[in-house]
Amino acid sequence: MASDTWIIVGLGNPGSRYEATRHNIGYLVVDELLRRMGGTLTKSKTRALAATGRLPGAGGLPGPRAVLVRPATYMNESGQPVGQLARFHSVAPDRVIAIHDDVDLDYDSVRLKQGGGEGGHNGLRSLTSHLGTKDYLRVRAGVGRPPGRMDTADYVLGRFTSQERTTLPIFVSDLADAVEAIALEGLEPAQQRFHSPR
Repeated sequence: MASDTWIIVGLGNPGSRYEATRHNIGYLVVDELLRRMGGTLTKSKTRALAATGRLPGAGGLPGPRAVLVRPATYMNESGQPVGQLARFHSVAPDRVIAIHDDVDLDYDSVRLKQGGGEGGHNGLRSLTSHLGTKDYLRVRAGVGRPPGRMDTADYVLGRFTSQERTTLPIFVSDLADAVEAIALEGLEPAQQRFHSPR
């Protein structure tokens, strides 16, 4: 029987070298959700750091049960622990939310969708492979296009500019709000809220 739990995975790369890079924005959002939910990430048997609890609900009441996940693998293998956790908790792919960087969106843009392509994103490609479908939910965090002829990989593995860092906490908070909105209200109401000009 399918569980009513949500699995919320922030995509990124482990290690200090990758901290605060554009590619690791998913990690930052999981950290913010963890702060709101209370608790700590602990090592799971699935090569991931995970925490189980309840998201904040309406009126200060406990919301839906969620497993917050930061894969401890590199991006191109991040689907493996997520697939294992989904099977362990009997979570269907349409209750998996992946938070990832997206170079096709301007910095500070939030877009929500279910399914679709991977856009060359190795983390999404790995998730699709290990979940066996593209029909999981995505919270797309816009990081903008590389300047000039800069290589896309070098760009996403680079750190945010000093100007971007001034608004990064607000951006991360908005992304966390979007994750909570999907879990509490459903995808379409969340899209209407976050896709409209704010």
